[in-house]
Amino acid sequence: MSSQAQIPTAAHADSRRFAVGLAAFYASLFGLVGTHLPFFPVWLKAIGIDAAWIGIITALPAISRFTALPFVTGLAERRQAVRQAIVITAFATAIGLIAIGTQHQAPVLFAIYAVTCCLWTPMTPLTDAYALRGVRRYGLNYGPLRLWGSAAFVAGTLACGLMIEVIDAKHLIWAIASVAMIGALVSLGLKPLETPKQTAAETRGDSRLLRDAGFLAIVATSALVQGSHAAYYTFASIAWQQAGYGGLTIAGLWVLGVLAEIVLFAYSPRFRMPFPLLIVIAALSAVLRWLITAQSPPIAVLAVVQLAHGLSFGLTQVATMGLIAQRVPGHVMARGQGYLVACAGIVTSTASIASGAIYSQYGERVYYLMAAMALAAALIMWLSRHRLAPQPGGEASGG
Repeated sequence: MSSQAQIPTAAHADSRRFAVGLAAFYASLFGLVGTHLPFFPVWLKAIGIDAAWIGIITALPAISRFTALPFVTGLAERRQAVRQAIVITAFATAIGLIAIGTQHQAPVLFAIYAVTCCLWTPMTPLTDAYALRGVRRYGLNYGPLRLWGSAAFVAGTLACGLMIEVIDAKHLIWAIASVAMIGALVSLGLKPLETPKQTAAETRGDSRLLRDAGFLAIVATSALVQGSHAAYYTFASIAWQQAGYGGLTIAGLWVLGVLAEIVLFAYSPRFRMPFPLLIVIAALSAVLRWLITAQSPPIAVLAVVQLAHGLSFGLTQVATMGLIAQRVPGHVMARGQGYLVACAGIVTSTASIASGAIYSQYGERVYYLMAAMALAAALIMWLSRHRLAPQPGGEASGG
């Protein structure tokens, strides 16, 4: 009888260890994004890099998502070493960012950042693949685990916002690199997940994903909605700085959006609408958000608009992960995530480079292009909604 009691206790302990380790790593992963995304372009500007080069350099993470990333995720899955790959890429990213901080010439920065991004960008799909496997195994919800990443994004953004008030912006790179090193250390605490042996047919199963019209619709809509954030990620902080807002105000605007995202992740297990409809709602909210942002609204309106990030980004992420969990077999989950992020990389890198050229000429009117991308996503998902109905035997995991 005691042995029977030990089984659920051990299972609960394993589940808790997985959840704590994953939540901590999500926090470190997106804490890095929170310091890097708003303020890396500001650092580039502070060391004398012009707007055209900023657009090109900040496109590198997106470019690496459809070049190096699928190779890294596929290799990790074939070797059944997803967790090990997360650890390796985390340490490589920290070392790369430290090297970047020693340089101030655009071509050299471009080269080092390109190599760093090839190992940094696979971390997110590898972590999501690891997360969805554990969520299925332990019966957990994705959203409440992922929200710790968003909370850390807020902390990182606020910290850099405070720092920029008291230190020269050209030193921000060291805050970014420090967070990356913390993340590398945290990755060591991820719980290993047993992976069943794959048959020869299963190792070739990823090619079927690329012939699945439903999967391709998921990939296309996610890429368009998330890619529609390209101008926001690259030029929002610069535009707000030029409008006269201080570092803390800029950080506060970023934080408002992520707070809305956190609330959405926390409540996502309660969502009952079909995932395709949730993505349509998210895409249409992005359309409205970018149309208003293009008008260079006053701070009060901008603060309200920032709350739409919970829908344009957060709801898209939750619903996309739910559809992936329903549609993609577990043995090709990392490769499915790799294809998803690779397509987003193609769209986002193109949008980022285009944004650099458009912003230098037309300023915040670049957001009209972002609105058109989100509208296209809404149309694709609406037309694909019946094809994406849950399949028999599918495993949902949207929240």
